[in-house]
Amino acid sequence: MKLTVVGGGSTYTPELVDGFARLRDTLPVEELVLVDPAADRLELVGGLARRIFARQDHPGRIVTTSDLDAAVDGADAVLLQLRVGGQAVRLQDETWPLDCGCVGQETTGAGGLAKALRTVPVVLDIAERVRRTNPRAWIIDFTNPVGIVTRALLQAGHRAVGLCNVAIGLQRKFAALLDVAPAELHLDHVGLNHLTWETGVRLHGPEGEDVLPRLLAGHAEAIAADLRLPRALLDRLGVVPSYYLRYYYAHDEVVRELRTKPSRAAEVAAMEKELLSLYADPALDEKPALLAKRGGAFYSEAAVDLAAALLTGSGSPYQVVNTRNAGTLPFLPDDAVIEVQAAVGPNGASPLPVPSLDPLCTGLMAHVTAYEDLALDAALRGGRDRVFRALLSHPLIGQYEYAEELTDRLVAHNREHLAWV
Repeated sequence: MKLTVVGGGSTYTPELVDGFARLRDTLPVEELVLVDPAADRLELVGGLARRIFARQDHPGRIVTTSDLDAAVDGADAVLLQLRVGGQAVRLQDETWPLDCGCVGQETTGAGGLAKALRTVPVVLDIAERVRRTNPRAWIIDFTNPVGIVTRALLQAGHRAVGLCNVAIGLQRKFAALLDVAPAELHLDHVGLNHLTWETGVRLHGPEGEDVLPRLLAGHAEAIAADLRLPRALLDRLGVVPSYYLRYYYAHDEVVRELRTKPSRAAEVAAMEKELLSLYADPALDEKPALLAKRGGAFYSEAAVDLAAALLTGSGSPYQVVNTRNAGTLPFLPDDAVIEVQAAVGPNGASPLPVPSLDPLCTGLMAHVTAYEDLALDAALRGGRDRVFRALLSHPLIGQYEYAEELTDRLVAHNREHLAWV
């Protein structure tokens, strides 16, 4: 089995490699190819990756290369974890929207649109190269904004599934609060990528007892603190929103905070510098503790589980993924990409039925889906007017003066990444 990681020079990669090493019985990788144009980073990350495999007696071979075509040739699955423009462009995404009083964040609002415009054309080019060498290969997308990128892949006819670590992170946190094994919990997880709610928490599978009321009754304060939302809001909602909902439920508060503290991009850039220094130590043969602060917690477990299900039919029978709506949520278009529990196997991901949802959720989902339609159109066809329409439609923007100014700033900061400018 050959797996290729595009963006293999990422400081995330040792987390993924550690998962491949620990869970080799679930996913027997024979060849792992790390591909990245940044040769200096790739050398450091690749060296640590080989030492992690050696420490855990993994028999697989790790190859590093900057040749994308060679890397994807014959791959059974290709994992995408790339960042066009790197942390420097992410810093811009988190900064210039604040000048207009809007959230500066890399996956939602104006910053999220900028990332989509930069990313979608690059990902589609990679996917076409994969299809030329192995049209049956699976593409697992971890690249943000996952919903829009996965939708672009599916609309182009690729065998693709999107993956996010929000659900698995909540599963682990809830399991710790309830003192049960994570595998015993099945989340009724529903929404769009980075716009989701846990409407139920079930013991022992999708038909099991819903313990969400018990979880909220005993631990709402801790959950609310983790989400940085008021306990009273959780009580009124009766569900657990993802922490990304804070950008919607407390937008102005978040803007004030972001204006007075270092950006997440600056923090990550400093952390990456330290991580790469650690990776350069030839004695290091395990992922360092600092990596847990980088983000992407439990990414490796989720990635291994998904790849195993798609490639071998093993792994968990139900997983939270980003996949085609196909009538699952009747208020959204069939070709929308939703993030829900799905039955996953060699034929792909089939969403499980979703019970009727609160209009508080469906209204926001429909609004953001409309934005994603326009965002993908702008990413595929370009043009200032398409960017403006996408920004105007976003629920975190929605005013024409803001949309005009944000359009100007987005284009100015992304000229080198937009072919149509």
